[in-house]
Amino acid sequence: MDAKAWDERYAAHDLVWSVEPNRFVAEIIGPMTPGRALDLAAGEGRNAIWMVEQGWSVVALDYSSVAVERMRSLAADRLGHDADRLTPVVGDATVAPPGDPDSYDLALLSYLQLPADEWRSALRAAVTAVRPGGRVVVVGHAGRNLAEGWGGPSDPTVLYDPDAVIDAAQGLPVTVERSGIRERPVDTDDGQRVALDTVVVLRREG
Repeated sequence: MDAKAWDERYAAHDLVWSVEPNRFVAEIIGPMTPGRALDLAAGEGRNAIWMVEQGWSVVALDYSSVAVERMRSLAADRLGHDADRLTPVVGDATVAPPGDPDSYDLALLSYLQLPADEWRSALRAAVTAVRPGGRVVVVGHAGRNLAEGWGGPSDPTVLYDPDAVIDAAQGLPVTVERSGIRERPVDTDDGQRVALDTVVVLRREG
């Protein structure tokens, strides 16, 4: 899906995603000491705005200019004077992000569903952005979700299980701190369903 298609999708709805952070993002990042974070494919900013509320300074990048403008508006409403700790940016997650290499304490890839080569480029960009000792947090729709879960993309080429994330990280200066499939309950018109998500935390080596 290109930037124009994402612009049209965001423009057609008041909010495409929830205003609350992803449950796994909150679970993993909540206990961390706040610092400087990079949110790649931030959408309307639900995770980025929440991180600012926890004390982080966040650069939040998305392909869609409509999503980034909505993020700015939501941040102004929710963050008040703290809105200056959020920097929304229109950009491509597969290329070098804003800021110097090794300058972030955390990089987040939340539901960035891309074909394998592009996704590897995004992961490499995230790892390069964080300082030694910093973390890259990956949350995404699992490949197993197609057969065993609910929702998410139906294209298997943009889904990834934890092993695929670890394979993509081969050759990068990281160690795996956490890796697994997590269940995420989803309320639907037909009752509660369960989505299967990949959750991986990588630590940048010194």
